[in-house]
Amino acid sequence: MATLNGSTVKKLIVACDAGMGSSIMLATTLKKQLKKNGVTVEHSAVAEIPQDADVVVTQNNLAARARDAAAPGTPIVPFQLFMGDPAVAAVVDAIQNGTTVEV
Repeated sequence: MATLNGSTVKKLIVACDAGMGSSIMLATTLKKQLKKNGVTVEHSAVAEIPQDADVVVTQNNLAARARDAAAPGTPIVPFQLFMGDPAVAAVVDAIQNGTTVEV
């Protein structure tokens, strides 16, 4: 596990396999939630994760591929539910409050 310092996150990537559907809805929701914090939220195919991402959230079954595609050391946060997943909620809370979270 890695520790994510929410106060340092400036770019969050929602990575998926197909590039449409539920993951885009999640990215839109996160944009709204993190707008006040100055965080850029982008949607990306898992194979094309930008190297300047500070954190990547992706479905559990894509986490290994995301680790291979992201820059070394980039925290990867796997989730099961597109809406209301506790792992994603913990990341949002850490960013909004400038705290740390184990990911």
